[in-house]
Amino acid sequence: MARAGRSGAWQIVLAFGLGVVLYFIDFPRLVHVDLLPGPMWARLLILTALSALQLLRHRAPVRAFLIGLVLLNLNLAMGLDLAVLLAFGDLLYAAVLYGSRRASRALIALVWVYLAAVVVIAVIIAPDVRTALLIMLSTCPLPALPAWWALNVRQQREIAIAERARADGLARIAELDRSAAVTAERAAMARDLHDVVAGHISAIAIQTEALLTMAPGADPERARTVLRSVRENSLASLHEMRAMIGVLRSPDGTQDGLTAPARLRQLDQLVRSARAAGLEVDVAVSGVDDLPAAVDLSAYRITQEALTNALKHAPGAKVRVDVRRERAAVVVEVDSDGRAALPNPVGAGLITMTERAESVGGTLVAGPRPTGWRVRAELPLEER
Repeated sequence: MARAGRSGAWQIVLAFGLGVVLYFIDFPRLVHVDLLPGPMWARLLILTALSALQLLRHRAPVRAFLIGLVLLNLNLAMGLDLAVLLAFGDLLYAAVLYGSRRASRALIALVWVYLAAVVVIAVIIAPDVRTALLIMLSTCPLPALPAWWALNVRQQREIAIAERARADGLARIAELDRSAAVTAERAAMARDLHDVVAGHISAIAIQTEALLTMAPGADPERARTVLRSVRENSLASLHEMRAMIGVLRSPDGTQDGLTAPARLRQLDQLVRSARAAGLEVDVAVSGVDDLPAAVDLSAYRITQEALTNALKHAPGAKVRVDVRRERAAVVVEVDSDGRAALPNPVGAGLITMTERAESVGGTLVAGPRPTGWRVRAELPLEER
């Protein structure tokens, strides 16, 4: 507001000073009408009023223009002065530039009407073409130039505002994309932590519980087998946790050769761990060589989680793992026999298995069957 006030004061000084100079050098009038008497004090009073209207150029530009139009017509009745016309032209410039869009368009239309009227009148009253051209050149530029210049400045400002709005919109979209990426990354981290930690730790917990229930010295060979499985699960947990930490620390979020993800070729280790925990596991794997990395990893993780759920909810049960290729998909089926507690349908295990399948465009179905529980996943080899 203070800046606008200082600008208005300078506009007043400039408009009034220029007008006084023009009056001082006795610049000839543009139009001689003499409908009203035009003493110098009256002309200076009109110039002062037009200059004072500069204070409204930002706050009420259209109102200032309308008042200025009245003063212009009053001066025209005395004989139009260049000083008054220049001061009024600045008010027209401000009204087109700072007024509302509707007012700006109306003023531009008014200028066009004025120019058309001047052309028609000049053609009618002028005795020849030269005189008509002189009339047009003397009366058209002063109103037309401020309006044209203000319209161009306004259009450039509107383009700049639109570009800033577009940049702000793109920044908001980028922020939403970043937020979505962070959310997706957190979900992936939660899924991986569950797969890596929960599966191995659950197996370790079940195996150590089995050791604690054994009588001392009852079956040394079985105890050594369980302890070996506990050690394998512990080392596997450490290895995969280090792999995850390596991914998080890497600049591009990728894994290096020392932290390769688990694959179906490591399925034997899962089976040994499950058998050591007391499950009877039969395995059938066919046609799963050279799978896409994402499908291979998803199949491995789904099998791992299904075996972990079998350990939790049907300890000692017989489990059949079948991983095979069917047409353009890999099918993973894990069936557990015997009475089992029903898994939580909204538990982390079923959720992460479903997310694993959906991440490669596949589907997963888990539910009871007549003799136990079945987990079945279909993972397409090509993205759908």
